[in-house]
Amino acid sequence: MNQTIDPSISHIYEAWHDTVRKKDLAGTAALYAKDALLETPLALVVYPERQSGLIRGRIAIKTFFEDSLRKFPSDLAQWYRTGVFFANGQQLTWEYPRQVPKGEQVDLMEMMEIGHGLIQCHRVYWGWYGVRLLTPALARSNASAI
Repeated sequence: MNQTIDPSISHIYEAWHDTVRKKDLAGTAALYAKDALLETPLALVVYPERQSGLIRGRIAIKTFFEDSLRKFPSDLAQWYRTGVFFANGQQLTWEYPRQVPKGEQVDLMEMMEIGHGLIQCHRVYWGWYGVRLLTPALARSNASAI
């Protein structure tokens, strides 16, 4: 059986990756619904005063991406992916694998819930390699919060 993929989901898959790689944060933010939710442990490092990895709303998500780039000006990832993704009509997921042609990168799984052609909810799952890179920054954030 040959299934077709909703064009709005494949658009998110391509556009999110493209805008993030180009650091087009306005373009990335435009892919999110006005009231979208982003969940990522990186938020705990970028905003050490918070006790949550939740970022709510398109404007706050764009601000988070801007603040992340300021805090981590060098790329944590090479943004390599295999081109394989899973979509079921409402969810979209893909991997940025640890092992890449030019060495290693932060290993992430992107899980998005898509509705009306926009990202409604985006959860970022970090693998062991990425967590190992994130841990020192989390420790510094926790120490400064004490």
